[in-house]
Amino acid sequence: MDQELAALHQKLDLLTEQVHYLTEQAELAARRQAERAELVSDLTPIANDVFRLTTEQLEEIQEYVDLGDLLRLLKRSLRNGRNIDQALDRLESLMDLAQTVGPVTDSLFEKATTLLQRAECHGYFTFAHRGARLANSVVSAITQFAPPSKTSLWSLLKQARDQNVRRGLVLAMHVLGAVGGQAAKCAEEAAMSGDIPGPCTQPVPAAPCAGQ
Repeated sequence: MDQELAALHQKLDLLTEQVHYLTEQAELAARRQAERAELVSDLTPIANDVFRLTTEQLEEIQEYVDLGDLLRLLKRSLRNGRNIDQALDRLESLMDLAQTVGPVTDSLFEKATTLLQRAECHGYFTFAHRGARLANSVVSAITQFAPPSKTSLWSLLKQARDQNVRRGLVLAMHVLGAVGGQAAKCAEEAAMSGDIPGPCTQPVPAAPCAGQ
């Protein structure tokens, strides 16, 4: 009798565990179904808005788009899939090359910018601009100049009294002095080094910029 009661209790315990397991599974399924229903409820307005916007956009372009054109485009894309893949590979290679060459290009650009800044600081651009204006003035003056039939010493001395002529003479003498001084310096350096004297090959060092 006791054995039968023990077996009965064991079966009741097993049945209770199974009922408890089934209850937990049912609750879990109910929660999942509720979550899915809530997700569907949240996504339904978004899907409706997307569908509405898509419909509106298609209505705007429907007169410009033909289904046959889309099908031909799709077929052509499928036929040229290998070419498209090769083009993408080449594009990736170009991107890798750009990433590799990028630092070198940046360095060259930085050096060029530095050189241009130094040239601007040393007045090269200003000198070139003023030189161009001076050349234009000289060309214009020569074009408009009509030499007299007779030139006397008195007329030359009279022209020397002109302020513009004096300024030109001073500028010419200043330039000649700078050229002569540099030529003498080059000859002296050539004599010290034992080289054959000749025209200067090294540029004249410019005055350093302010703040450098």
